[in-house]
Amino acid sequence: MPPADTTLGTVTVSHSHDGLVATVLIDRAAKLNALTLDMLGDLEDRLDEIAASPARVVLIRTGGSRVFCVGADIAAFSQLPAADMWRRWISAGHRVFDRLARLPQPTIAVVDGLAVGGGLELALACDLRIAHPAARFGLPEAALGTIPGWGGTARLTELVGPSRAKQLILTRRQIDADTAQRWGLVNDVAATLDAEVEAYVTDLLGSAPIAQQVAKQLITAAAAGAPAAITESIASGFTAHTDDFATGVQAFLARETPRFDAR
Repeated sequence: MPPADTTLGTVTVSHSHDGLVATVLIDRAAKLNALTLDMLGDLEDRLDEIAASPARVVLIRTGGSRVFCVGADIAAFSQLPAADMWRRWISAGHRVFDRLARLPQPTIAVVDGLAVGGGLELALACDLRIAHPAARFGLPEAALGTIPGWGGTARLTELVGPSRAKQLILTRRQIDADTAQRWGLVNDVAATLDAEVEAYVTDLLGSAPIAQQVAKQLITAAAAGAPAAITESIASGFTAHTDDFATGVQAFLARETPRFDAR
């Protein structure tokens, strides 16, 4: 049997912490983890599986080292007619990255190297981003005569504001991990990346899963302009009648650490 073609890329999921942590590995290291339409489709399938699973935290990792993801496979999309670029390539990226952003579970992008173009947009679709000091970030699409097409203009602006978003997109300059953290693009920078990720996982698993997922939805709604006075009152009434709330209150009164069910 001939060896597998490693240039095609794979998207796999593994589970740890008794199934409570799902790790998505996007691996096309031979091509700097450049994304193809097939890989986007595989990622969408894996995200659907995770959404229905007992997993409470999702990690997004990529293959190889020194490069998180360079984004879309330029050789693939540059050959498409304008209509197919619109109907297939851009719509696929938006659909899949929106699916990632809508996962009920908290998501963490583990950025261990260069994250540019669609690679940065992939990280932006996660709730949290933890980076190695060697990581760099950029949106260089203007050099190709195009624009960030998988949500980058919106998600980047939401995180860092319009002026800094323009700085990255219009000048095509890259920023380092420390600058990204200072801007609010990255949550933490750690040389011991895996240890820092594990610390976040521990904190996330220590929270009530239903309250955590409801809070994630409320934050998304607030960013879209929903009035917190209304959404929080409804959500508070709902969470106050969950088993998680009863568990948390009981543990608080007993001065114990709460242990929440997986779902």
